[in-house]
Amino acid sequence: MLPEGEFHMLRDLHRQGLSISEIARQTGYNRRTVSKYVKAEAPPTTRKPSIKPSKLDAYKDYIIQRLNCGPLTASRIYREIQDMGFTGKYTILKDFIRKVRPPSGVPAVYRFETEPGKQAQADWAECGRIEIDGKIQKLYCFNMVLGYSRMIYAEFTLSIDTPTLIQCHVNAFSFFGGYPEEILYDNMKQIVIKRSMKSTDSEWNSQFEEFFRHYGFVPRLHKPYRPQTKGKIENTVGFVKRDFFMGSSFCSFSDINNQLRSWLNRVNKRIHGTTYEIPAERFKHENLKSLDPIPPYTVIREAIRKISRDSYVSYNGNRYSVPYIYAGREARVQIEDHGLIIFVGSEKVCEHVFLTGSHRISRNKEHFRGLLSEVFKENKARSNQASPILRFSDPVVESRPLSVYEEFSEGGSHE
Repeated sequence: MLPEGEFHMLRDLHRQGLSISEIARQTGYNRRTVSKYVKAEAPPTTRKPSIKPSKLDAYKDYIIQRLNCGPLTASRIYREIQDMGFTGKYTILKDFIRKVRPPSGVPAVYRFETEPGKQAQADWAECGRIEIDGKIQKLYCFNMVLGYSRMIYAEFTLSIDTPTLIQCHVNAFSFFGGYPEEILYDNMKQIVIKRSMKSTDSEWNSQFEEFFRHYGFVPRLHKPYRPQTKGKIENTVGFVKRDFFMGSSFCSFSDINNQLRSWLNRVNKRIHGTTYEIPAERFKHENLKSLDPIPPYTVIREAIRKISRDSYVSYNGNRYSVPYIYAGREARVQIEDHGLIIFVGSEKVCEHVFLTGSHRISRNKEHFRGLLSEVFKENKARSNQASPILRFSDPVVESRPLSVYEEFSEGGSHE
């Protein structure tokens, strides 16, 4: 389209008497163009490009709303709108999110890559609060990522104590089918009591030291004030929060980890944003140490619970029966891999396999055998005490001398 200034120039040359051919020769425009504009009544106007409807239009408000919930990943939102019926390409969504997401500066860092089987990184993330057994508790997420393949393991917990940390490691090793030569950690008290210049010379938490010596891996501590040394786990923690946890809904504590396991199976099979390879494929070359020659490690955790009047203890939103003779007493609950053992004092009174879900009951009928007869006896005893026996006393009869009766029999009188 001819600029407005050029349009007026052509008109002026034509008014001066120059022919179409002469104007074309002087300006470089072809004769057809010159003829078109010298005969036009008004300058050319800019025609606005027509905006074609996009498959994403119906989802843009939802996308902006989800981004306001937090820094969710584009892939997370892509899955959600696909479930809502979106059939467009992922690149359309990425381009739109790039425009509407608030910008954030990221400082450049040197990326440290590890050899297969060499290192994993692990850390906790705090994820708000959750209500279980009528109590508000903090919710945590344990994360571990293998340095070479970028395979991720994660699970949600209600504690970050040392037994829980160890159990999370055992679960991660089982998930990966092995473990690396070393694992990099933050300077957390569950692992290290006193740090030395050389991390291997540090004073370790005794429980955790027993654990890592059992498997033979080396714990490493990242350098203070240098978060880039554990960048892989920092990115993993943020990714789990944004791509899985934020904006999701769950019906129980068990449901969180069930959904998380499905999510892990999916994200470990898609292309990684740094390596541009699929973690599950790189994992085939990870060369982890095998678990086979090592005896299973049993993690012992304990909790104190009050046995209810109806003979149950609560744990993680479910109830487990206890022999009725212990109702009202304090119990020590020992939590193991697949269940719990209940002690009263030093006596082991029962054990249960963990229930999945929430608000469920594990009831052993033997725990209540004889309870009904005890209740009947108690009720009868109380009934006897509460209802006094009505007793009748003999009537009082006046005692008279025998001579009196003799006088009556003879017709006499007695005054």
